[in-house]
Amino acid sequence: MIDIRNVKKKFGRNEVLKGVNLIITKGETLVVIGKSGCGKSVLLKHIIGILKPDEGEIFFEGVDIVKMKLKEIYKIRAKFGFLFQGAALFDSMTVEENVGLGLKENTRMSEKDILEVVTEKLELVGLPGTHKMKPSDLSGGMKKRVSLARSLATNPEYILYDEPTTGLDPVMSDSIDGLIKELADRLKVTSVVVTHDIFTVYSVADKVAMMEDGKIYFHGTPKELVETTDPVIRNFLNRTDKKI
Repeated sequence: MIDIRNVKKKFGRNEVLKGVNLIITKGETLVVIGKSGCGKSVLLKHIIGILKPDEGEIFFEGVDIVKMKLKEIYKIRAKFGFLFQGAALFDSMTVEENVGLGLKENTRMSEKDILEVVTEKLELVGLPGTHKMKPSDLSGGMKKRVSLARSLATNPEYILYDEPTTGLDPVMSDSIDGLIKELADRLKVTSVVVTHDIFTVYSVADKVAMMEDGKIYFHGTPKELVETTDPVIRNFLNRTDKKI
């Protein structure tokens, strides 16, 4: 379980997180929604320890990671996979090298064993036989899948997705949503998905957290979100539906 308590974060005079409280239960898929600039991605970076809060606590499996030293945080990060918004692949590397990078840098696995893992994960995300391709040879959706394969290479217990469908056409967005759902069901990982895409909520979420003005404004099931009469939530959903 991840327990976020009264987390606050400023960048200069800009107060982004104003007291976030949120519990993420192990095994669930939580989708975090909200307007652009409301702090969704900043919250994601706090969960994995890339950013530290100015105030507040973040308990990961009972231990406050805010008080941890960097060496201890590295051990925690080994349990996470992170899908960056722009895929963040290294252009000079092949797909195989990108996916196996974490294993090569952080384990003593042989080249043969790394190749076996890379092959397995590429098949898992629907990209068998792409080992020798470069990122420049891939479509936007394929890059996301390669990035996800890289995230899965270390067999994480938690996967964080930062805007996984941004920049993709509706068909590819549905494909990525389907993959997130499939991985959650098959691998039993805990997933946190930051998105602006309301269809992702309907497709993959067990729970939804809506951020508003630097805080968690709503936390509940997709059904509760859709059926609420709260004017702030209804306004967000209506505007989002129109954009889509």
